[in-house]
Amino acid sequence: MSFLGVLMLDTRFARPVGDIGNAQTFARLQIPVRYRTVSGASPQRVVRDDAPLALQDFIAVAQELAAQGATLLATSCGFLARYQRELQAAVPVPLLSSSLLWLAEPELATQRCAVLTIDAQAFDAGQLSGVGADPATPVAGVASGCEFQRRILGNEPAMDLRQAQQDVVDGALALTHSYPDVTTLVLECTNMPPYAAAVAAATGKRVEHIVSLIEQRWRSLA
Repeated sequence: MSFLGVLMLDTRFARPVGDIGNAQTFARLQIPVRYRTVSGASPQRVVRDDAPLALQDFIAVAQELAAQGATLLATSCGFLARYQRELQAAVPVPLLSSSLLWLAEPELATQRCAVLTIDAQAFDAGQLSGVGADPATPVAGVASGCEFQRRILGNEPAMDLRQAQQDVVDGALALTHSYPDVTTLVLECTNMPPYAAAVAAATGKRVEHIVSLIEQRWRSLA
C-alpha cells in the first residue's frame, strides 16, 4: 500500500493534532503515513546554525522511505526549502521540502501571498529561491522569544498550546497589518497548521501550510 513518508527532525516538543508530526493529522485525512527521524537534525541546527547541513542524512532517509513504497515524501521543517532541488533529485517520487512550495502553485498565481515564519531573522532569500518563489514575497515572523518560537527552536518537551496559538495569530495579524493587500498567508513552519483555522478567523485571509499542500498533492496522485 502506498503511503506518505515524512522526514522528521530529531525533536521532542509538543505536536498537537494538525502538526505534521502527529499521525492523527493524516488519519483524519485518510492518508497513510510513515515517519523516519533524521538523527541529530535538531530544530536549532536546521533553522539557525551556520554550519552546513548534513544533507546526505536527509537524502538517505528519503531514499529509504521511497524504497519502502512511499509515493509522496515531505519534511518536517519549512527551512529545508533551500534544498528542494537536491532532495527531489535524489528520489523517484514527489518530495515536498516545505509549505513554501505553495508560492509556486498555479492556483495562487493571482493571489498576493505572504509568508509567516518561525524565525524572520534566520529566514533568507535561499528559502524562496529554493522553491522558485518570487524573491519579493513579504515575509514576517512570530515575536522573537515568544512561547511558540522558544519551545520549538529550543526543542523543549512542554509548551503552552493556547499561548502558542496566540503567538502565531499575533504574528499573522502583524503581517497583514504591514501588508494589507495580502490575500493568502503561507505558514512556513510545519508546527503552525494546528493554528491555521485561528489565523484564518483572525485575519480573514486564505491560509495554506504544509498539511494542506500534502493533502492537495496526495489527492492529485490518486
